[in-house]
Amino acid sequence: MNGPSLIREKEMPGKKAPSGDLVVPCFYFEKPGPQNTRRTLEIAAARAEDLGVHSIVVASSSCKTGALAVSLFPGRNLVVVTHSTGFLKPDFQELKPTLRRKIETLGGKVLTCQHAFGGVNRAVRKKLGTYELDEIIAYTLRTFGEGAKVAIEVSLMAADAGFISTLEPCISIGGSGSGADTALLLRPANAQTFFDLRVLEVLAKPRSFD
Repeated sequence: MNGPSLIREKEMPGKKAPSGDLVVPCFYFEKPGPQNTRRTLEIAAARAEDLGVHSIVVASSSCKTGALAVSLFPGRNLVVVTHSTGFLKPDFQELKPTLRRKIETLGGKVLTCQHAFGGVNRAVRKKLGTYELDEIIAYTLRTFGEGAKVAIEVSLMAADAGFISTLEPCISIGGSGSGADTALLLRPANAQTFFDLRVLEVLAKPRSFD
């Protein structure tokens, strides 16, 4: 390892320091993208094991990432959130039926619904050229990276569907276009109580996303 460690031995990652503060590492990818998918899922799986986190939410448009996740989170409440039908073009759904069957056969859930930061408000923007509040929130969250915005959004969708509880932390995983490159430990909320959501730990994210 080059240079001095920023974490003293008595403050090892995942352990409480004498002050009671917690030291948890964040893995920073040099660039965003699907090449980070497996590593992101492995980091999330390790932290879920450390903390005993039961619910995992994964964004996956085609369900390719979801199919990989289902093998890494056995025995957990895995929720794979797809794009809404019609996201790319009317009546078109991106998820591949064979991957849906694999996820559900191995105990995962697949959720397809309106996007928390899209839907009817996006129709207003497309028709009238006026941005609504949900997309302003989305652009604000993108200052932390596209994957962070996605991870927060899909957790809202999973909570609204009743697939995860707002009473316990979950790990939510998103990506920048495809695959996964961001993992957050968060306390979820429903969309109508969005401002109660809390990001507890950033486990992985791209360092640059221009």
